[in-house]
Amino acid sequence: MIHLYTASTPNGHKVSCTLEALEMPYEVHSVNLAEDEQKKPDFLKISPNGRIPAIIDTDNDLSIFESGAIMLYLADKAGKLIPDDVVGRAKVTEWLMFQMGGIGPMMGQANVFFRYFPEKLQPAIDRYQNESRRLFEVLRYSFIKE
Repeated sequence: MIHLYTASTPNGHKVSCTLEALEMPYEVHSVNLAEDEQKKPDFLKISPNGRIPAIIDTDNDLSIFESGAIMLYLADKAGKLIPDDVVGRAKVTEWLMFQMGGIGPMMGQANVFFRYFPEKLQPAIDRYQNESRRLFEVLRYSFIKE
């Protein structure tokens, strides 16, 4: 059984979406970020970085943190969503890392500076919105042939 420790954030949804796509049974454990539950010792045993999401797979007595690592593990465990051949696997991993290292962090920063930061720092807002836009252009030109 997969035990998913998560919260209602974009990063937190990645693993539940993967579990649903794989049609794997799982149990959700909500982590209250407003109360800093992700920094408590019990959670840090599962996710040493103190971030959601994280899983415990009781079938393999294994805990995993970091959404990309969890998604790869689940795909491998289910034998779905990731090819077995080295080239296909490399391409899927490449785009996963593109999201993990590019789109996710840039959009997260764009959102924080635009919506939540106490003062409007226009250079920061512009930087992260422009980089998010550029990354979406990479997707557009990689997958949509004009």
